Amino acid sequence: MLAGDAREAWNGMTMPDPRVRHFWDGELHVGQWFAKNVDGYDGVAWDVYYLFGPDAIWETTPSPFAGSGQTIYAEREQLQSQISTLLGQ
Repeated sequence: MLAGDAREAWNGMTMPDPRVRHFWDGELHVGQWFAKNVDGYDGVAWDVYYLFGPDAIWETTPSPFAGSGQTIYAEREQLQSQISTLLGQ
């Protein structure tokens, strides 16, 4: 999403947890889908998080959210709180 973004320059180890899967969406299909179908606008959702709990179901769109926000950095304390709540801590 930034000038100069390229698959070969991407660091896929920013989240080295073995449960995390990294994918490259160079055509922006995923970001466009989330923008339109989840956030309700034409464009590309990026630098956003969508947090789901164990009760989430994905039929046409994923729900319910345990939290969401953007930018991830700006909302990091909220995200941490939402994850802690979700984990029951």
